Amino acid sequence: MLDEADQEPASRESPRRPRRIRTRHPLLLGKRSAPGEPLLGGAWQKRRIMRRIRAVRRGVTVLFWTLPCMLVQALCLLVPGRPKVLFPRFYWATMCRLIGMHVRVVGHLPRGEAGRPVIYVSNHCSWLDVLVLGGRLPGCFVSKDDVDRWPVINSIARLGRTVFVSRNRGATVRERDSMRARLDAGDNLILFPEGTSSDGSRVLPFRSSFFAVAEGDHPPLIQPVSVVYDRLGGLPTGRATRPLFAWYGDMNLASHFWRLAQHRGMRATVLLHTPIDPAHFANRKALAHAVWHVVADGASTLRQNRPATPIAVDAAAEADASQPAYA
Repeated sequence: MLDEADQEPASRESPRRPRRIRTRHPLLLGKRSAPGEPLLGGAWQKRRIMRRIRAVRRGVTVLFWTLPCMLVQALCLLVPGRPKVLFPRFYWATMCRLIGMHVRVVGHLPRGEAGRPVIYVSNHCSWLDVLVLGGRLPGCFVSKDDVDRWPVINSIARLGRTVFVSRNRGATVRERDSMRARLDAGDNLILFPEGTSSDGSRVLPFRSSFFAVAEGDHPPLIQPVSVVYDRLGGLPTGRATRPLFAWYGDMNLASHFWRLAQHRGMRATVLLHTPIDPAHFANRKALAHAVWHVVADGASTLRQNRPATPIAVDAAAEADASQPAYA
């Protein structure tokens, strides 16, 4: 047996095991959490409060911006000329800034024949599309008639001269004539031919009935547009973060705005493709598939955070009329 002096005390650490150096977490602000309190609990609680304050501040500023703008737009409708077209673009662009949404535009608006109207055809995944596109494109929206029954929203839509459609087959001719009348008056249209909003991970098939307005002897130009929300917190979005922007199904608008308005560093990219002349296609079904092909390709490139460029008209012409058509 060893003598008492030769025995090593039980509390002494083995020389082969270096003592662990205890350091404070670099993200922890202020005092260290109390025993039993989750790590970073105080910092996360403070961050949560700041995010809620941000959402409230943005909601209040949006409200106080919208109310006087409704009056200004009502006066613009009484004045001849382009004020009723220009002021909505200013209103929507300011709305994007108020909620913290930066908008990047790739491509150019068409400089085609003088006086020839344009129909901007875009994918649709959120109410944010109205703010993003309304602030960049000189046109009136085409919306489902359900929006005309939403309080406050319907007043904003009517002041913006939105064209309401029911999507019923029996009303196709009447609604086509209504859109043609708006084009003949010199307005452009912004169209979401998916017929509904999606989850943002894909582009739904386009309904060919929306392209009935492009039929005839003197059709308007069609400019495909791809919209993707590709930044959140200043970082590229992915499968986990992209659904934050999507608004579809039976989602509540107020709760969706509350969640979204808490975030910073948000960005939407608008990709303006080369305009298409509908006269180059045999029928509206072939046109709908070709435009869908361009919009879906552009959105796919943006979702993968790859450098995107406008897709040329020739790329759309590769889709022939034998492809599946969407009613």
